[in-house]
Amino acid sequence: MNTRYFIMPALITAVCLFLTLSSCKKYLDQQPITDVSTQVVFKDVASTYKAVAGVYSRLVGDAGYGIRLSLYYPVDNDEMQGPTGAGDNDRRDIARYSATPGNAQITNPFNQLFQGIEFANVCIDNIPVMDMYTNGSDQEKKQLKRMYGEALTLRAQFYLEAIRNWGDLPAHFTSAYNLAGANPFPSKTDRDTLYNHLLADLKIAADLVPWRNDVASIGDVLDERITKGVVKGLRARIALYRGGYSLRSNAAMQRPADYLTYYQIARDECNDIITSGQHTLNPSFRALWKDQVNAHAVTDPQGELMFQASAIGLTGAEDTKLAYYNGPTVNALGNKSINVLPNYFYLFDSTDQRRDVTCCPYNVAANGTTKIGQAITAICDGKYRRDWITNPVIAPTNAVQYMSLKWQILRYADVMLMFAEAENEINGPTAVAYSAINQVRRRGYGKPIGTPDVTVDIPVGLSKSDFFKAVVRERALELGGEGVRKYDLIRWNLLATAIAESKINMQKMSTLTTMVNPSYMAGYPSYCLSTTLPIAMYYFSSTSSDNNNFGGLWANSLYKTAPTATPTGTTKVTWLSSGIATSGTSSPLGRYATGFVTGKGELLPIPQPARDANVNLTQNPNY
Repeated sequence: MNTRYFIMPALITAVCLFLTLSSCKKYLDQQPITDVSTQVVFKDVASTYKAVAGVYSRLVGDAGYGIRLSLYYPVDNDEMQGPTGAGDNDRRDIARYSATPGNAQITNPFNQLFQGIEFANVCIDNIPVMDMYTNGSDQEKKQLKRMYGEALTLRAQFYLEAIRNWGDLPAHFTSAYNLAGANPFPSKTDRDTLYNHLLADLKIAADLVPWRNDVASIGDVLDERITKGVVKGLRARIALYRGGYSLRSNAAMQRPADYLTYYQIARDECNDIITSGQHTLNPSFRALWKDQVNAHAVTDPQGELMFQASAIGLTGAEDTKLAYYNGPTVNALGNKSINVLPNYFYLFDSTDQRRDVTCCPYNVAANGTTKIGQAITAICDGKYRRDWITNPVIAPTNAVQYMSLKWQILRYADVMLMFAEAENEINGPTAVAYSAINQVRRRGYGKPIGTPDVTVDIPVGLSKSDFFKAVVRERALELGGEGVRKYDLIRWNLLATAIAESKINMQKMSTLTTMVNPSYMAGYPSYCLSTTLPIAMYYFSSTSSDNNNFGGLWANSLYKTAPTATPTGTTKVTWLSSGIATSGTSSPLGRYATGFVTGKGELLPIPQPARDANVNLTQNPNY
């Protein structure tokens, strides 16, 4: 941890005190108009809310979920990979597991996470000791208790993100002013201890923060602030990390002997959310993303979008580059820097509607509607799309990079899948575990969520290990491109396997050889294990009103041999070819996870500036 950051508040205070005492008495008699002491900030509900809003602000911006934490760090996995191009000691090297301690893109996110922790600590230290916290009106007390719970929850989110990227870290559970004098050079604390603290914090927060449907009763408006479901969902997620595998200081991937204790916590918290009835699935997966997320929707009738990192300002400080760095280009604007792995595309069933939301095989012309089909080597992730953005509409000719889309940290579908996983780990594949995973699947296929459907439901009778493999696949299909997969694979100790087997199947696809089912998750649709997949696809060249890529782009099947002649009114694009595996960094296989080494790649290196500032901050294994 950057010790300069730790000691800065104390240093500033000491300097200000010295300057004040050195001044004339008439200045000592003045009340500074810029006084922002804790007594001023934490005096009432309105001013405290501003302080808590400052904590939320550390979620976004270029160094947060605006781009780096959301799009640089979670790839390469077995769904998505990072950009083409040579190594750069920057974003490309991070995606390829080749980052060094001096990489330009790891210091600022590291610092911002701990800035968020510090902002939260200031609120946590001060809100409960406010006079209004104990002596205010009933409404004021409930609102302040909620803010205290929000600060505890946000601190847990910042710490989780830091731990899953950097492992053991110094404990920072009070304001830096308190820590600097006592221990200016803190050493690392074992992540299990940190996780235990966060789990305890969130248990407290759950009793302070209202359910979604109770927000209005305490005088607050229903918006994107944290509610009880978020607290419980985050506690479940942290419990799964606490009970999962991680890269330890001895360079070994290990999980705790008492891991089932934490799976039980995850199971219980998810069950509380499910049985509360406060959150449901949006009936349409496409509408969730196109009409909610990309449309900047203010209301979320189902409450599926449980925890969002909001964006504002159109700059790198508080906004996001979602749909610019990733997603299809429009009028050649955008980076299109996150690509779908060819083998992941074929993990989807042909009737799974999530495929054409998660995987976007087109760019868009200057008019903002005409599609330009792309080869399977150039498919990008599609949940954040420039051509889907409304309210306001982004003109195709507008070169803006910040479009104020919200990064989704936690969705209700994830809660249901965490429940299925934890329930299976503890009790085996019970009826409630099947129900949870199958509701998510039905929505994915456009089926009624609450009605059993043998055409899409996972059949009853699987063993515990096979049900787990079904969960591993379902989380890939449901949460693809949402920054979850890499960390899931790490906590399951499956990242190395997933990378190795993805490489094998991309090599097979490049030679039109039948892929093989993965060993670590449920397999491909049978018709995708074929040598007759198309080597060419033909897209309609005319302008189409079908702007959502559901059936309106391709003239031929994605699963059968391609026509030998170009159909009338279409344009040919190469689909499967040797280009999947050509040498060099322009092909999917050529650049995929090239630097990954197990026992190292599961964590990022500690940024060198942080180690320069703190002599006791040791480096992660094998860096």
